[in-house]
Amino acid sequence: MTAAGTGAPPFTHLVRVYYEDTDAAGVVYYANYLKFMERARTEWLAHLGHPLAELEAAAGVVFVVTHVDAHFRRPARLGDLVAVGVRPVEHRGARLVARQDIERDGVALVEATVTLACVDRVRLQPSRIPSTLLRSFA
Repeated sequence: MTAAGTGAPPFTHLVRVYYEDTDAAGVVYYANYLKFMERARTEWLAHLGHPLAELEAAAGVVFVVTHVDAHFRRPARLGDLVAVGVRPVEHRGARLVARQDIERDGVALVEATVTLACVDRVRLQPSRIPSTLLRSFA
């Protein structure tokens, strides 16, 4: 396995909590944190110069989540502005592991490790992460 992103600062995407994100108790429904993480990964790739649509068209690959390990520490509420971080921690072949933490005003709300597989968009079989993308992790 190769450590990734150790030379680059983590990427942060801000997300405002909307009414649609909350449950009957008025806090963010747990599954919506996964949506926030997905948005942050998408914005991170675009920030690196690899928008998902272009990556799919140029390299013929997409990323699929294969595993999430999440620890829900504190709730976010309607109107909160949360910071969703993305930091690649390792990659090998078709596998990418990212650390994704969600904070509000520096307070940890969710700590997660997300494992993704790079797959051929047509065959949906594992495909090596494009070297152009790997170079932008450094």
